[in-house]
Amino acid sequence: MKLIIISGRSGSGKSVTLNVLEDMGYYCVDNLPLDLLPDLAQKFQTLDQDLAISIDARNLTGDLENLERVLSYLKENHIDYEIVFVNADENVLLNRFSETRRKHPLTSEIIHLKEALAAEKKLLQPIIDQADLQVDTTWLNVHELRELIKTRFKKEGVNLSLLFQSFGYKHGLPIDTDFTFDVRCLPNPYWEKNLRDLPGNDPAIVDYLNDYPQVQAMFEMLKNFIEIWLPAFEAENRKYLTISIGCTGGRHRSVYLAQKLKDYFAKKRKNVAVRHRDLV
Repeated sequence: MKLIIISGRSGSGKSVTLNVLEDMGYYCVDNLPLDLLPDLAQKFQTLDQDLAISIDARNLTGDLENLERVLSYLKENHIDYEIVFVNADENVLLNRFSETRRKHPLTSEIIHLKEALAAEKKLLQPIIDQADLQVDTTWLNVHELRELIKTRFKKEGVNLSLLFQSFGYKHGLPIDTDFTFDVRCLPNPYWEKNLRDLPGNDPAIVDYLNDYPQVQAMFEMLKNFIEIWLPAFEAENRKYLTISIGCTGGRHRSVYLAQKLKDYFAKKRKNVAVRHRDLV
């Protein structure tokens, strides 16, 4: 039995994540009180039925010791669990609440939305610190989030799930990453007028970057680094590894390398995916 504990800031996509897992065969419970989790997990372990539950800030108010106790119980009873934390930029969360006109669970007559978001982040910090996977939905729409969750939770053996992510530094660093590599030192197709508007996975861009020895040297070094250290992460029972490749705008060099790394490792492993964050 696999237990997935989903938490995150309100408006970040917890409900969407839970719905996707339900479609994938998990029995899902939204906003479960922490005290009920040990008995529920034990029952589903007996049934050998995968379980996903969501916890929000209301479950944790003044209850951090209870969280530690529950997680300790799961470990002691050999219940395999993972914690997934869904997050987004605060300005994006403010816009989402404004657009949907939904009420934040911590707002009141004296606590405004911005204060509620700050209080929620503080309450959830212990879960953030223990999360096995963080998902940043700042740049994702609902459909992209669904596809990302489906990709990360494919039931294809027990291999570590490997995600290569391209991004642009001018749009901000990704928060849902384990390793970040800067490739802005490489030749930039942007300065070629006939290539500027093409994406990094276009054949013309691929041919352009293939011709530069330093680009191929960067690929080889990244590939070797990952190949050397993947077994060590798997030995530590890591379930997920996200490797982010960044260039200036996130359209050319980072896309090329992220795609090339994904294609290489997908031939050797299961559960390998690519995401181009800023390729629009």
